[in-house]
Amino acid sequence: MADAARDPRHRIAQVHLEEPVRIRLSAQVEHERRAALFDLIEENHFALCNGEAGPYVLHLGIEEGERLAFDIRDHAERPLARFTLPLRALRRIIKDYFLVLDSYFKSIKTATPSRIEAIDMGRRGLHNDGAELLRARLADTADMDLDTARRLFTLICVLHIRA
Repeated sequence: MADAARDPRHRIAQVHLEEPVRIRLSAQVEHERRAALFDLIEENHFALCNGEAGPYVLHLGIEEGERLAFDIRDHAERPLARFTLPLRALRRIIKDYFLVLDSYFKSIKTATPSRIEAIDMGRRGLHNDGAELLRARLADTADMDLDTARRLFTLICVLHIRA
């Protein structure tokens, strides 16, 4: 997949988070959001299964607090595909992820390095679980690598806070 990851037709070139309500995020969560956006744009593999080539402009949002909406467009903002995913499929992992993330940020101040590492391993495991679930749920619609799914999962978590 190394060559496919560099194929400009199979990548997300821009991301727009559809955030109807701006709430103030903690510094840590805002940092995670910015890092995920930057890393996603810098390197990703994403291809629509309907054959429409990119590079893609992704509009990602939450509709009615219940559905994750992927609106995929070309560079001229012409629609290429639109699909939704029920949030309930990801809610449990998102909730657990934020609980562990909160523990991680608190532990950085007081815990031993081995305790911090153990919490971080749990956080990464949940992050991978969320990314794999996202890939599986979207497999009929879009192909993406694990790193792309991980970055999208981070953005979905941020949107979930604001929904």
